[in-house]
Amino acid sequence: MNNIKLNMAQIFASVNTSGNDSEMKAMDANRYATKKTIAQGMLDIALLTANASQLKYILQVGEQHQFYKLMLILISLSIVLQLLVGIFFVIIGSLNINKKEEQTAAIILNDIILVVVFLISIINVIISGFGIEYSSQPLRLIAKDKEP
Repeated sequence: MNNIKLNMAQIFASVNTSGNDSEMKAMDANRYATKKTIAQGMLDIALLTANASQLKYILQVGEQHQFYKLMLILISLSIVLQLLVGIFFVIIGSLNINKKEEQTAAIILNDIILVVVFLISIINVIISGFGIEYSSQPLRLIAKDKEP
């Protein structure tokens, strides 16, 4: 019986070391971080697009919007912070975290990105709270080309 257990252990050991290393690669932390940064960048682009659309709406409506100045400031601030985060993503994406000297910079930059993304989230919650499409006053767009 012990002989069978020993043979089974030898079979499993030979299967695990028989060149299947290509299937079971060790996780490359640098590659993972790069893919994560790209995914975060794509989400940032989606939010940037939404903010650009909101900015267009606010500029079209103008002073008729109940919270025009507040919305203009918040949306502009959100866009500027998103551009800053995008620059940080490019920088952090170029770092090789497998090198000791670049790990500290990557950690600090990652913490900065986290704080700025948190601020962007809070700003966008406030933007949606004050409502882009809806306010307590009805909006009327006046066509400049048409005479009544």
